[in-house]
Amino acid sequence: MRKRLALILAFWASVVTAVVVLVNPPSAGALIGGFDYGRAQQVASGLTVPWGMAFLPDGSALVAERNSGRIMQVRVGSAATQVATISGVSAQGESGLMGLAVSPTYASDQWVYAYYTTSTDNRLIRFRLSAPGSPQVLLSGVPRASFHDGGRIAFGPDGMLYLSTGDAGTTANAQNTSSLAGKILRMTPTGGVPASGNPFGNSLVYSYGHRNPQGLAWDAQGRLYAAEFGQNTWDEINQIVAGGNYGWPTCEGRCNNSQFRDPIVTWTTAEASPSGLAYANNTLFAAALRGTRLWTVPLNGSGGAGTPVAELQGQYGRLRTVMLGPDGWLWFTTSNRDGRGSPSAADDRVMRIPPTGVTPTATPTVTPTVTPTVTPTVTPTVTPTVTPTVTPTTGRSCTATYRVVNQWNNGFQGELNVRNNGTVGITSWTVTFAFPNGQTITQLWSGSYTQSGSNVTVRPANWNANLAPNSATTVGFNGSWSGTNGVPAPVSCSAT
Repeated sequence: MRKRLALILAFWASVVTAVVVLVNPPSAGALIGGFDYGRAQQVASGLTVPWGMAFLPDGSALVAERNSGRIMQVRVGSAATQVATISGVSAQGESGLMGLAVSPTYASDQWVYAYYTTSTDNRLIRFRLSAPGSPQVLLSGVPRASFHDGGRIAFGPDGMLYLSTGDAGTTANAQNTSSLAGKILRMTPTGGVPASGNPFGNSLVYSYGHRNPQGLAWDAQGRLYAAEFGQNTWDEINQIVAGGNYGWPTCEGRCNNSQFRDPIVTWTTAEASPSGLAYANNTLFAAALRGTRLWTVPLNGSGGAGTPVAELQGQYGRLRTVMLGPDGWLWFTTSNRDGRGSPSAADDRVMRIPPTGVTPTATPTVTPTVTPTVTPTVTPTVTPTVTPTVTPTTGRSCTATYRVVNQWNNGFQGELNVRNNGTVGITSWTVTFAFPNGQTITQLWSGSYTQSGSNVTVRPANWNANLAPNSATTVGFNGSWSGTNGVPAPVSCSAT
């Protein structure tokens, strides 16, 4: 046994980029997927069935309570505060206020999106936190039931809004492409059918044959994945393609039928019951309800899956939602007050897990409504630095500000805020700067980048290229550094 352990440790030391799968991973300090699961930190407590989660540009999280219809704002070091209530929520069984999303252009339009159950249907709305009582209904008439309502909403890298719907207890809905139930839907930010990319003509339906999908995530190549509840035998993670038929009710799990797409991962329903899904570091993270664990699923180059590894098994009970936060930490929520769990005094909770190698510097001050059952660890070093450019304020022009959001040993998370400070709209923008200390960008979202030596060029995605006068967009990135993490100067922005 000692010889085997020594071999494993030697292998890990010599091949630090390998994916190491342990049959019984340690309960503290595990590093699989790039996060330190043994140092999970409580952010908020005393919530009731937190379901949807979305992040605002200031780094705070909006969290939806399924049964109450409340939307809470959660910040590290502060008690959760109520910022909105969605009226007309009908919460029965698994239905109620479910998915939340924040507009990719929130800085300029302030839109928050929510998906919820009414007494007659499931519907999608958008509203502003300044006027939550005056929502716009973008989609209504989605079949509802006490169970199998799906409910996750998320913006994809293409700027389109995706929505997962359940079969509403009627299995035939899943194979009927005229029904909105048992589907993954794709739409514009205003609820319309996109001009291209949807496979069934003038229809929101993107994929079908789903029983009850509740997790959506995209990898670094822009491939979409969904987590889905099985019936009695197999839960699934599927790679989603336009027009794909995922087999329900004919197939549960893999059925090797050319008419249907097989999942890339299956678990027994006791092991998983997966709800939320997130992506980071070439790994999918699935929050398991009945399985009371966080599944880590390594991805290969073609979007297939390696061997999943369970983390946090039994430590926090039922897990509902998991997301990569703008701080670089992995956030998740518990769901122990949903009628199927065994809540502790602190439940339900919002938690976050630090990236591997974070150097903590202080203990957050959290004022929970109940006595927490876990001891919070400490927050990472944060060294925000803003470097605005100086550009004309007439015609087509833009400014870019650079700041470090979060910093740890040899790694950091940065942010570029691009603003149209001219008098006319711009159709595209380019930001350039040079790192002063040899830093390297390792990942960037909400845009694209090239780096040659120290010189970096950042360009927008399709959805955030157009900026009206005085509107702005934010691009986030992760990077590596050694010795000094100095601030680029100048940071230049050009507009067309």
